[in-house]
Amino acid sequence: MEFGSDNNAGTAPAILDAVVACNAGPAPSYGNDPIMDRVRESIRAIFEAPQAEVFLVATGTAANALAIASFCPPWGAVYAHEDAHAEVDECGAPEFYSGGAKIKLVPGEDGKMTPEGLARRIAATGQGDVHSVQRGMVTLTNVTEAGSVYSAGEVAAICKVAKDFGLPVHLDGARFANALVADGSTPAEMTWKAGVDVLSFGGTKNGCMGVEAVVLFDPSRTWEFALRRKRGGHLFSKHRYLSAQMDAYLEGGHWLALARHANDMAARLEAGLRALPEVAFAFPRDANIQFVTMPRRLHARAMKAGAHYYLMPHGTPLEGAPEERLLCRLVTSWATTAEEVDGFLACLRG
Repeated sequence: MEFGSDNNAGTAPAILDAVVACNAGPAPSYGNDPIMDRVRESIRAIFEAPQAEVFLVATGTAANALAIASFCPPWGAVYAHEDAHAEVDECGAPEFYSGGAKIKLVPGEDGKMTPEGLARRIAATGQGDVHSVQRGMVTLTNVTEAGSVYSAGEVAAICKVAKDFGLPVHLDGARFANALVADGSTPAEMTWKAGVDVLSFGGTKNGCMGVEAVVLFDPSRTWEFALRRKRGGHLFSKHRYLSAQMDAYLEGGHWLALARHANDMAARLEAGLRALPEVAFAFPRDANIQFVTMPRRLHARAMKAGAHYYLMPHGTPLEGAPEERLLCRLVTSWATTAEEVDGFLACLRG
């Protein structure tokens, strides 16, 4: 009963098969493999963006940090939600790769910033004052760290504020497929049509072994990103193993099917949890992540039966007052089964 993270799931069989298949014989290195050519054209078609440039890296932190660094100068401010992955889970990588850009935090309920909150934060920056960081860019996360989803309309509203101030927008889409399936919009509507300039398009959390695509809807940053990827140590020599993953991920809409399953399992889990009187939801469940509170004794019972998930904040002890309510995060993945969900719910019901 694995609900700890979608990172904990294995690699989807079709993607693993593609990695094995690409291993036969030699192939051009450093992203010049023919599979990468196919990936580039697939992403352009999926996003209705023939001008887009596409780069692959192995981790989400690399994708986010290099994307931000390519759009924000060292003296710039990056406006992000206070719980954004770029702020709380990337060990200062965006600041490091950008050469010192400062993340300015925007509050907002359910993990989402509002256009009004963003506008206030940007306006408060000392633009034109040599003693202050200057307005740099906006980054937003979809799915958010709270498990909520920005609709395409909400993304557009955030982007409008950014554009009113002349700022580019980065979308951290580590779970982009889950957000897209939940919202029902098209990839283009969720990104460049809404005003997004650069996307971190996730694969690792959704069935890939380890690959993320950085999609530049503004191709003027192409050469800078290429140099930053190389200088930062993220240009793979045996690049075909990244290309093969992304190619199989995209083939026939596989990426959407994997995300749809993860979201469906989350919906099944949510329905069961809402039927339990001792369980309360901390945030809305929009995609494949949900946060709930319940008495410590229920957590202890579930974990003793083999359930794996995280109490929040990390490090919260399982030992203690049995009736104390503890927050937990439950994540479903492409590999979650209905049997796992039903078994977990049965355990909580006792």
